[in-house]
Amino acid sequence: MKKITLLALLTLSILSCNNLKDNEFLISGEAKGIENGKKAFVEMQSELGTIIMDTAVVTDGKFELRGIAKNIDLGFVRIENSPINLPIIIEEGKIDIKIVKDSLHKSTLGGTPNNDMFQKFNNESRAISEKVAKYERDNGEIMQNAQVKKDTVTIKRLMSEYQKFQDEMNVYSKKFIVDNPDTYISVLLLENFLMRNYLSKEEVTKIYNKLDKTMQETNSGKRISAVIFKKNEVKIGEKAPNFSANSPEGKRISLKETLGKVTIIDFWASWCGPCRKENPNVVALYNEFHAQGLNIIGVSLDKDATKWKEAIAKDGLTWPQISNLKYWDEPIAKMYNVESIPATFILDAKGNIVAKDLRGDALRAKVVTLLGVK
Repeated sequence: MKKITLLALLTLSILSCNNLKDNEFLISGEAKGIENGKKAFVEMQSELGTIIMDTAVVTDGKFELRGIAKNIDLGFVRIENSPINLPIIIEEGKIDIKIVKDSLHKSTLGGTPNNDMFQKFNNESRAISEKVAKYERDNGEIMQNAQVKKDTVTIKRLMSEYQKFQDEMNVYSKKFIVDNPDTYISVLLLENFLMRNYLSKEEVTKIYNKLDKTMQETNSGKRISAVIFKKNEVKIGEKAPNFSANSPEGKRISLKETLGKVTIIDFWASWCGPCRKENPNVVALYNEFHAQGLNIIGVSLDKDATKWKEAIAKDGLTWPQISNLKYWDEPIAKMYNVESIPATFILDAKGNIVAKDLRGDALRAKVVTLLGVK
């Protein structure tokens, strides 16, 4: 009888350890090869910066992190003084993660509905990711040398080849969203499509309207809604609102003083992959037509001045650059209702907006027409 009582008490003790409060999450982490004493953090990004939700110490390759999930959101598990920064979905329940120290992409997560689906997406898209990683390894140095030499032919070839992998991932991701309208990774993917201008607002709206209501009410869902249903856009045919901000050197520069026969307002950031990939095309365009009246003013949504300056130098952006270094709170971006980047506004000689969000050949054709170049 005593044995049964002890067994019952032990069972109750184990159950009580796993009981979670309302909206509470428990991350049970395994990180083999991480030395004892290293700290593990669970973090989230907010408009105010990084929020550390909990901290733990790795012991015998294991750790536990807890917190309150006020809403389903994206979080990260980070190990101090290491490149490990694993994305997870913060939500109520017990989340299991296994970190593979030397191959982070092989790490796994699960235990809650949205983390299970996140792992499903990772598993199914891994073949594409591995092709991308191999291509970057094989061609990274070639791209760097081409950028140094300003070899636009090689740069365009590499970008075109790389785009094929991106297109493959885009097709898979769009299908995943449509097939799984009730999971958070679908909302994150849709928000990414919107920010990169991969899908039009009409396409995003159609997909968004089919998302589960719970997903629409997440922070990512609300951000999508704010963009696709926003009002008072800066419209084609209107005078471009004037603005000013500091250059990397601290000089105040305004739109008015940079106007040319044709002016491009280019919203970008050092952390924006699609922006950086488009920069060689913009550089080539500027070099070809600046002497004939094309001006550009870059407005960065950076928040780190050093990274902003490094990107300007590395990409060879010789036209005026300004920023308030406020990330998505950049007041000029808000003035122009910019919710995704890259974003461009093309102005005529009078400062009127004649086109928006053109890139590549379409942008060049518009510039040629406005300049009257034959």
